[in-house]
Amino acid sequence: MSFQNILVPVDGSQISFSAVKHAAEIAKAFDSKLTLISLVAEDPFNDSDFYYNYSSAIMKEYFVQATANAQKALHDADAIAQEMGVTAETRVVEGLVSAEGVIKTAQATQADLIVMGSHGRKGFQKLLLGSFATDVLRHTELPVLVIKA
Repeated sequence: MSFQNILVPVDGSQISFSAVKHAAEIAKAFDSKLTLISLVAEDPFNDSDFYYNYSSAIMKEYFVQATANAQKALHDADAIAQEMGVTAETRVVEGLVSAEGVIKTAQATQADLIVMGSHGRKGFQKLLLGSFATDVLRHTELPVLVIKA
């Protein structure tokens, strides 16, 4: 099996950078395109019980800072790929910071493999925090390679 486009969600954590390393190795072996994405919530207060005015300084500062953090994470991830001899496309994706956001981006970029990190939480911690990687696995038909911490 050969992969044409590998998608890697990056959040700036060490486990996401480990996923980038693994994806870059695969991309190099198959001469694949490597797409690195970082998700930024379009509306972080979407499910809140209170209303925020989008023109407020607080919301503007949130978007500026969240986008800057995403760009930094992508810059660092791209540097990892370059060190391994792989050129990557990077993209900040505004919308849902969810499995749905990853899957929609995978479809839009015509990815045929998703590589992502998982913190490997168990028990009560997993119940409270959930598993982003599990949600992606559950809702996509694409192959997903999960790199555990």
